[in-house]
Amino acid sequence: MTDPHLPAVIDERRQLINLAYRLLGSLSEAEDVVQETYVRWYALSERQQREVAAPGAWLTTVAGRICLDLLGSARARRERYVGEWIPEPVPDRSDWLGGPAAGDPADRVTLDESISMAFLVVLDSMTPAERVAFVLHDVFRYSFAEVADIVGRTPAACRQLASSARRRIDTSRSPSGAVRTEVVRDFKRAWETKDIEALIGLLDPTVIATADGGGLALSFLDPIHGGEQVAQAWMEISTHGPAVTLLERTVNGQPGLVALIDGAIVSVYAFDIAADRITRIWVIRNPEKLRPWTAG
Repeated sequence: MTDPHLPAVIDERRQLINLAYRLLGSLSEAEDVVQETYVRWYALSERQQREVAAPGAWLTTVAGRICLDLLGSARARRERYVGEWIPEPVPDRSDWLGGPAAGDPADRVTLDESISMAFLVVLDSMTPAERVAFVLHDVFRYSFAEVADIVGRTPAACRQLASSARRRIDTSRSPSGAVRTEVVRDFKRAWETKDIEALIGLLDPTVIATADGGGLALSFLDPIHGGEQVAQAWMEISTHGPAVTLLERTVNGQPGLVALIDGAIVSVYAFDIAADRITRIWVIRNPEKLRPWTAG
């Protein structure tokens, strides 16, 4: 018998990927969550499926609860991770080199401010309940009554969780897209020309650079603090590392860079910028996190 809910259920896939990616910061885990959500849907009997008044809400509730469970165990998994953990970067669809892999979940992630690397990093500092409550309510506009059903707390408690999370998000100093593009372009030019003074001028004195190699690619394990220290590190990379080609690309909806060696992407660079200075640099080198960029 054909599932009468099939069109509605399939149509929810993009929404579920978007939700799970923002909650977990991992495309591969988001895809796993969505697959498990559909497994649970089709484990229902036909009668049980017919009793579901709103399949989309049912799927979102299940996916949200799975994400909540995964977030609860994330700390133990991060303790086994080699070096710093950074969310998986997502390319703009038009920026794929060679085109996306068939069925790649990145093809279904909507790019907006709520997946900027800075935003995802702040989300990662929240408790699992804060993160779920905030993303569901503030990003996806679910009511606190609906959030409560997913988180397993009262609507009032979910309102407090979202409020606590909201205080950590600061977009007051966020510059325009044009300013971001120009700063990243100037950073690229200074790096390519080995102009350390220009680099220092583009970096906030309190800038932090963090790299994620996951033990699978060479990278600095500890974050680098300070404009002069970060500039010096980039000069070392430029002088003593292999020759790279730098390209401007959209990374999580923001101007960023990718580095290629012999035509293959080996690093993705995301930036946070306040006024006209770079305050954070995230370097993703773990090849498992570069899958959407290297598939083709």
